[in-house]
Amino acid sequence: MLFNSYIFIFGFLPIVFFVFFSVGRYSVRFASLWLAAASVFFYGWWNVRFVGLLLASVAFNYGAGYVIRIRTLRSDELKAQAKLLLTIAVAGNLALLGYFKYSNFVLENISHILNVTWVATEVILPLGISFFTFTQIAFLVDSYQGKAKEYNFAHYLLFVTYFPHLIAGPILHHKEMMPQFAKRDTYRINWDNVAFGLTIFVLGLAKKVLIADSLGNIANPVFDAVKSGAHPMMFEAWAGALAYALQLYFDFSAYSDMAIGVSLMFNVRLPMNFNSPYQARNIIDFWRRWHMTLSRFLRDYLYVPLGGNRHGKVRRYLNIMVTMVLGGLWHGAGWTFIIWGSLHGAYLMINHAWRALKAKMGWMGGGAWSNFGAQALTFLAVVIGWVFFRANSYSSAISLLHGMMGSNGISLPASLSDRMSEFLPQQTTIVFSGWFPITRLADLSTIITFVIGFSIVWVSNNTEIVAERICRQHRRFYAPIVLGCILGITLLVMRRISQFLYFQF
Repeated sequence: MLFNSYIFIFGFLPIVFFVFFSVGRYSVRFASLWLAAASVFFYGWWNVRFVGLLLASVAFNYGAGYVIRIRTLRSDELKAQAKLLLTIAVAGNLALLGYFKYSNFVLENISHILNVTWVATEVILPLGISFFTFTQIAFLVDSYQGKAKEYNFAHYLLFVTYFPHLIAGPILHHKEMMPQFAKRDTYRINWDNVAFGLTIFVLGLAKKVLIADSLGNIANPVFDAVKSGAHPMMFEAWAGALAYALQLYFDFSAYSDMAIGVSLMFNVRLPMNFNSPYQARNIIDFWRRWHMTLSRFLRDYLYVPLGGNRHGKVRRYLNIMVTMVLGGLWHGAGWTFIIWGSLHGAYLMINHAWRALKAKMGWMGGGAWSNFGAQALTFLAVVIGWVFFRANSYSSAISLLHGMMGSNGISLPASLSDRMSEFLPQQTTIVFSGWFPITRLADLSTIITFVIGFSIVWVSNNTEIVAERICRQHRRFYAPIVLGCILGITLLVMRRISQFLYFQF
């Protein structure tokens, strides 16, 4: 079931909402069980066959976490057993994730290396397995470290299966969610939270339907054409790359916004997952703003255990690269994701080295133009990385990058090409009228989409801030009218339901 669907907005959400608060007036336990059951139903709507896998994962990790916690509270000998159990449980989670997500990729590469053909059953990737696996690995580690305090199974079941975050995050920490499920106020309607949450949800829905999907109509033809062997020229290549950079941000941040908004309607606060990442002035800052809960997870449960920055510069840079490569591999089973992770690992290493050099030389920060240049350079580096992230293969990514550099020529509309032919070399004045004519960029809707997209990501505040300002104006007639108009237009446009991009990861 998708957030951007009529069945969710007019069926699932209102039913779950009213039953949850009606039952919560009399029994907190049954209300939490209702919400957990509704969340399992929400997951099973996609494919009921994997509900058993989800519940088995929940039962296994709850039991392992409980036993680990009990042993850490006793003797050193039992604590050693707890560490062994933690290792086994984490390995079990990774093995499950590895089988469903990477078995096809591994077999394909082995067969290619050995030059043999294996007939293997195609393994279907369960929706959201990357997110609920990482969430539970964090719980196991928190149990061993004593950070997980509550072990109510009903609340743990709700913590893992909680439908707003189950499919595509944010990645949650046990310690930040369980206290909220234990509060009696969570099970009483708070109309301020409902208004604030609904505002965030509507803005997120608009970002997905009106902006992200429109940008997909620009990006997808370019990447599909490159996949089929086309060689785009400069304007087409840049249009595709920039459109995808914007599409991915608006698509994924829209899901996070809607998850945060829906959850707030149930009086549960999810952590912020995006904070205007394209306004970052360096890659370090970018990763503090982009997919913030994943960055937090990779830092706390991978980078720090590897040694972090505690063992010298060389080891620190190695830990950064390992963390980012594995982070890239987490996104998908493919060499393009490994290259993307490696690129960002290299970016971060260069950024840290540059900071160290600036501190050593005593160089101060620049002014407005310096900040603008830093932001532009960071965005350019990110866009280059997104090309590998989106492309179906290394060769396709390189082909698109060649086009972005102008190696395939510079395409122009026929009218402009005739006028410019006397000023440009003959090989650059090519009229490109094939799979993605440059004249399409002259369409008013496309131009408006780019202008709105870049205005939001480069200038405006984060969704939560915008929603808060709208809610402050709720007593003024224009705020609800504007919000209602946005919702109405979005619902009218929302005829073709499109999946969220991060459902693929």
